[in-house]
This record gives sequence, structure tokens and C-alpha cells, in this order.
Amino acid sequence: MTTLPAARLPGRYRIAFICSGNICRSPSADVVLEHLLGEHDLGDRVEVVSGGIGDWHVGNPMDPRSAVALSDRGYDPERHRAQQVGPGWFERDDVLLAMDRGHHDDLVRLGGADRVRLFGDFDPETPGVEVPDPYYGGGDGFEEVLDMIERTCRALVPHIERALAGR
Repeated sequence: MTTLPAARLPGRYRIAFICSGNICRSPSADVVLEHLLGEHDLGDRVEVVSGGIGDWHVGNPMDPRSAVALSDRGYDPERHRAQQVGPGWFERDDVLLAMDRGHHDDLVRLGGADRVRLFGDFDPETPGVEVPDPYYGGGDGFEEVLDMIERTCRALVPHIERALAGR
């Protein structure tokens, strides 16, 4: 069973979601998990961020198709601005959750093997699944990705609670 790394600071946890350009998958996961943490009264103890392996979209808002999919389900995607993951993230973040194996391998090469996990390893329906990149497809792909993200983020909450408790 996949587990989250222990918290660096007692009673606090910082999660980073990572994808290619930080405009589709990782920011969607960021928005969904923050919402769920608020529902579980964990928002003041857990910080969520997202970043991209590449710098192509740094400073840009989320892809409009991702934003629409999130908005249609009651989430607020407006605050997001793309950023690129850097070496300092491995000292700052408790876990970096890669959206696919390519991102996972990139993060490990950057020096974060002990803090990197595949997001899909926490998917309750298909453990180990990669979250597909919807960028070059139609609107349905964004809905399917959001379905995966919602169920996996729901499954992450108990893992976060255990990590906060030191278990």
C-alpha cells in the first residue's frame, strides 16, 4: 500500500501536485484537494500547491477547459497561476504527487525520490493509474480527468490525516 511521507513539521503538511505545464491536471488537483480539506477541517493544517515540470505557462491562469470543468462542479479555479517546480520544493514540501510516470521520473532525477509519489497510486478504483493529459483533446477529457482527480483526492484525505498524526 502506498503511503505519504511523514510530515516535516508536527501537525503541518504540505502537498505539491506536479504535471507538465501546471495548467490542467495539477492545478485541478490543487483546487479539489483544498476544497476537500476545508470540508474536513484540515485547511489550516495542510497547504496545497501545484507546479509544472516545464516553464511554458509560468504566470498563466489555468487552461480555460479545466477552469470550466471545475466551475461546473462548484470549485473556484480563479486564483491559480502556473509555476515551475524547482529544487527547493524537495526541502519545502512533504510530498510531491506526480500526475504520470514521466513526471515522477523527472522529479526523482531532480533529487526528490524519498518525497515523490505517483498520484494515481492513491486512486481507489485503479491504483497506479496515470492521469492522462487532456490538453490536446476535447472537453470530455477534462471531465474524465476531473472524475479521476476527485475520487483520488477523496481517497487521499485519510492518508493526510494519518501523516499529520505521525502514522
